[in-house]
Amino acid sequence: MSGTTEEPQTFYEAVGGEETFRRLVHRFYRGVVDDPLLRPMYPDEDLPGAEDRLRLFLIQYWGGPGTYSQERGHPRLRMRHNPFVIGSAERDAWLKHMHDAVTSLELPEHLEKRLWDYLVYAAHSMVNAPDA
Repeated sequence: MSGTTEEPQTFYEAVGGEETFRRLVHRFYRGVVDDPLLRPMYPDEDLPGAEDRLRLFLIQYWGGPGTYSQERGHPRLRMRHNPFVIGSAERDAWLKHMHDAVTSLELPEHLEKRLWDYLVYAAHSMVNAPDA
């Protein structure tokens, strides 16, 4: 009897690996560039770096290479976002652009839902300013 067992596929692999996350994050930042609420949070000289950091973080989070932590250490998302005022309006703008990016991937429904549920959770957890 052959004892070969197939390794379970990571979410990263199931959605198409790095190329999928590259498309997701690039599409997201296309929306950010023209967003009057979010754009001021991204200085021109840092926009490409922000795109790289988000892509590497998501790749690592979903089971891909650990390049993010190798380059930047522990994600510490709340600490890294603390310098920015993030209220419900900023969260909702972020989610709007991310939703457009997620749906553009045309993933199978169960994978899209899993990705979207995490992104909604993450966006809510970054809120650090009460609404006026």
